[in-house]
Amino acid sequence: MSDPRTVTELACAKLNLALHVRHRRPDGYHELETLFALVAHGDLVRVTLADSDSFTLTGPFAAVLAGEGDNLVTRAAARFRAAFGGGAHAIELEKHLPIASGIGGGSADAAATLRALAALHGVAQDDPRLFAIADALGSDVPACLLGRTALGRGRGEQLMPLEGLAGTPTLLVNPGVAVSTAAVFQRWDGVDRGPIGTGDLLTVARTGRNDLEPPARAVAPAIDAVLAALAAQPGVLLARMSGSGATCFALFDTHAARDLAAAALEGRGWWLAATHLR
Repeated sequence: MSDPRTVTELACAKLNLALHVRHRRPDGYHELETLFALVAHGDLVRVTLADSDSFTLTGPFAAVLAGEGDNLVTRAAARFRAAFGGGAHAIELEKHLPIASGIGGGSADAAATLRALAALHGVAQDDPRLFAIADALGSDVPACLLGRTALGRGRGEQLMPLEGLAGTPTLLVNPGVAVSTAAVFQRWDGVDRGPIGTGDLLTVARTGRNDLEPPARAVAPAIDAVLAALAAQPGVLLARMSGSGATCFALFDTHAARDLAAAALEGRGWWLAATHLR
């Protein structure tokens, strides 16, 4: 029987199906237009009512984060308590997503923490105060909290939910290289190549681009081999890098095509996740 004092949330990886950087703003951020989508694969966050606060890291990528002490999960919990109360919690983060990989792992973890805390304490999942906390934690956290496909503007936090592409077979591939978001943005050439288009979501994604892909490939040339390998697989609808890299993804026309591609790319030392869009 499950413990009613514990809530487990999946922290879904986030993909930028398209990411258009329009200009650098006076506040130092970049004005973006991005088509967000989430996949049915990610970290797990378990939050339990407790007598004292604790934070535990487990999972295959736990060692990379060990010793940080302060991260987006603990910050999310602290800000939730400041806004809503709720006492102490034991939080476990089961880390399955690579670190600094362009798929919003830390943002997804923070959003999952907020959802779990809201469920434990009877706070509505669409409470505006949750989204205010998410926005203060980082540009991708509101999209991860929303938990569905959306068009993002501003820093990415101005969200318009969209329908379409749910269930599309997806393969994530990371070459095992951590990429600094700041370093990639610093190498962006500053050219505004225009807005995201209109139409059905697959068309919008395919006619779009990721403006951070060229600078990320300069920072981490290993991305080149991943994109080439994905693009060469049968049944690919779209192959692209997500966020500031280095994780790349491919959307497929069938689950069988995705699984064949995953099998073909095994053994290269890359991290792979066969999943689908939510």
